Amino acid sequence: MRRRADQVADVRSPCKMRFGGKANPDLDRAAAVTMLERNGATGRSDVARIGQITRRGMLFGSGAVIGLVAGNAWAPGLSDPAGLTITPPWEGGLLLDDASGMQAAPVRAHVRPRASGDDLVAAFRAELAIARRDGRPVSVGAARHSMGGQAIPKDGTAITVDDARIEIDTAAMAYRVNGGARWSGVIAALDPLGFSPAVMQSNHDFGVAATFSVNAHGWPVPFGPMGATVRSLRMVLADGELVTASRTENPGLFALAMGGYGLVGLIVDLEVEMVKNSRLAPEFSILPVDGFPQAFLAAVRDPGKAMVYGRLNVDRAALFEEALLVSYAPTDDQSDLPAATGSGVVSHLAAALYHAQAGRERMKRWRWQIESGLAPAISGQSTRNTLMNEPVLTLGGRDPDRVDILHEYFVPPEAFGAFLDACRAIIPDTFAEFLNVTLRYVDSDPVSLLAHSPTPRIAAVMSFTQERTARAEADHRRMTQALIDHVLLIGGSYYLPYRPHARPDQFAAAYPRAADFAAAKRSVDPRLILRNNLWDQYMGVL
Repeated sequence: MRRRADQVADVRSPCKMRFGGKANPDLDRAAAVTMLERNGATGRSDVARIGQITRRGMLFGSGAVIGLVAGNAWAPGLSDPAGLTITPPWEGGLLLDDASGMQAAPVRAHVRPRASGDDLVAAFRAELAIARRDGRPVSVGAARHSMGGQAIPKDGTAITVDDARIEIDTAAMAYRVNGGARWSGVIAALDPLGFSPAVMQSNHDFGVAATFSVNAHGWPVPFGPMGATVRSLRMVLADGELVTASRTENPGLFALAMGGYGLVGLIVDLEVEMVKNSRLAPEFSILPVDGFPQAFLAAVRDPGKAMVYGRLNVDRAALFEEALLVSYAPTDDQSDLPAATGSGVVSHLAAALYHAQAGRERMKRWRWQIESGLAPAISGQSTRNTLMNEPVLTLGGRDPDRVDILHEYFVPPEAFGAFLDACRAIIPDTFAEFLNVTLRYVDSDPVSLLAHSPTPRIAAVMSFTQERTARAEADHRRMTQALIDHVLLIGGSYYLPYRPHARPDQFAAAYPRAADFAAAKRSVDPRLILRNNLWDQYMGVL
């Protein structure tokens, strides 16, 4: 890519140069406290400024204080875990965990190289050489917001990358970014120049290479997964070779790396597409859930819409009866776009309201009334970058006896009704508390061997909270397997970064090319140096 001296941003960890905000020591709390670090501590740039309110934050956070006060009076309370068998913490040794808080595993070392470009290549090669010598696995991660050890190498070397260098090429409408960059840093670099990531995850905490490696999607339309916007990448293979991969150069390696969960190579940097930032105005529609798929697809296919998502009510008594369809379209006036902000304190209030739903059916109805009634009435225009510039605060519950767990199912639009029927039959009787579902569009992915959406899908992102108990974990596994069985029957699939509750036969059915992936991985990495729990639990036997 062509480099422009005035368009290179360097955000290091801990940051000496910031695009706004302060380093947040809480952002790395998904990883276990007991860690060996060969090279320093971590930090992160946070663009969101406390006190500034985005329309997206307003939609989710309006009425939080009132709702919390009222909800306490309505709460029947959750079951008391006293006397139950609490899932035990890991004790002793060197441990690493992820966002689930239930996947702690021993690792030999946790390395945080502060490097980019050739220096990062050298750091990767050094760790891989040690791993080959000792016969131990290696895995690389960023935020480790996965929930099933997908970035944890048991008894091996965990590498955490958190260093961003971004080179912007306005003529090519692309940017080259270090694999460890967080999306908050990407937005901070692109926004002053009037650009925006074409696709990113719906929150800005995640690493760019990690997003590509799990083939995550966002809510800009009509795109497929984020990997569809990656033009090329450089990665270090298990034997130390540095390769460039794209759809025309080493296309087989590119297809393995896209959604390959870091099992093929350690990504150094990527060339990613960008679009122009824009001022957007929201439109809200409340409709019966039966009419949602048609209305949703119409909005997605409307060239005048830039971002689209949906929500459903989640109270047990009327589960999935109403739908909220939210779309954003560019305004006529695109001059003098304001700088990207974050929702700041509103996100914290929204998180409190979000978790106050647990055990409180009236609170769930109250939140739905706010989200579908009050928030649309007071929401206004926002920029594309500001809408995506949000942290994952809603997954940061403060109750040490509970943990938040995500599910995601990719459903053919024509089977959406059958999916809802299955959810209504299975979810209400589960021990976990169902808090939220967000609906997004994912276009087809013809590239990745582990494609979750080989055809266009409606993605249902579902959030639950459960006790940290043996009975809760067993019941959650039962519910997950029941949901996956029904999703497979209607031609859908489930997402791999979350709890590893699926049976091996369910994994093989949802990802029919997994055996091809495993065979190709063994040809590239015959000593199986690059491993994680996804490989160990599901693919190592293929």
